Amino acid sequence: MATTATNPASVKVDSPFKIENPGGDWRDQLEAKGYCVVKGAISPEKARYYQQKAFEWLKSFDESLDIEEPSTWKDAKFPVQTEKNTYENYSVVHERFMWEARQEPGVLDAFAKVWGTDKLIVSFDSLNITLPNLKEARAPWPHVDQAPRKRGLHCIQGIINLSHAGPEDGSLCVMDGSAALVEEFFDKETDPATWEWRDNRYFDDKDMEWFKARGVRPVKVEAEPGDLILWDSRCIHWGGEPTKKSDVVRTVIYAAYAPAELASKEALEEKSKVFQVNGATTHWPHDNIKLRDMQARLSDGTVDPRNRSEPLEKPILSDQLLRLAGVRAY
Repeated sequence: MATTATNPASVKVDSPFKIENPGGDWRDQLEAKGYCVVKGAISPEKARYYQQKAFEWLKSFDESLDIEEPSTWKDAKFPVQTEKNTYENYSVVHERFMWEARQEPGVLDAFAKVWGTDKLIVSFDSLNITLPNLKEARAPWPHVDQAPRKRGLHCIQGIINLSHAGPEDGSLCVMDGSAALVEEFFDKETDPATWEWRDNRYFDDKDMEWFKARGVRPVKVEAEPGDLILWDSRCIHWGGEPTKKSDVVRTVIYAAYAPAELASKEALEEKSKVFQVNGATTHWPHDNIKLRDMQARLSDGTVDPRNRSEPLEKPILSDQLLRLAGVRAY
């Protein structure tokens, strides 16, 4: 299913896949609404372990930081964070706890059920630690992570949830039911000549009115530590910010899995190169394999002197990990 630049971005690429769904579980909602929550994919105890490891990683940049004491947050020297509250530099993507979480049996089982195979590869995706009331909340940025030309099921994204996510807390926001309508929107409301290759498309207020007129409404997904949030890349979504009432430190790991057979030889070669340098990629595990900037840059554009080219705690390179990384064949 990997694509090349031999065709223009307006040429449609159909997927031969559908969600493997015998009926009667969370896949019903994933298929009907474009998102779902897999309850208890990992135990609450393991979720707390991964969250604490994430906090330890954050504290490694400033020992004065105390996650339990908000008075230490304001002056803490945090590592570089994206405007979406994610960390993708400093080789955090390949920290041992990140790889341990990606290999949790309940997480792997959920994606195996979606795709109908356990021969999976995983994205080299980021960590989100959002401290509430530390900065102004960002306005919604509704988007999909699938190019207009790609039709059908191409990518299922995931969040390994490590913190409580209630109505006032940070969590994934989705446009409920938008996955089933987004292709119609592209066909009727956009010019194919404007379509781009990249698997990312933002929607403005006028676009959103089109969906709202068809009954699509925003939902902030609620989840508990250990739950796995899944969504179709055609589902309009964004990262929902915590309100001023929240005191929860949102902690999540982004992880998407796809059948290894979907990745081209070229994609796997590029994925292996990214893995060797402890790099990060997009949400896509099998396509769009492009190394993100390895340099953590401060607000003035200079490289953070604390930049890291390898993780603090290196992962154990087991057969399972190397297969999930796309480095070793099944």
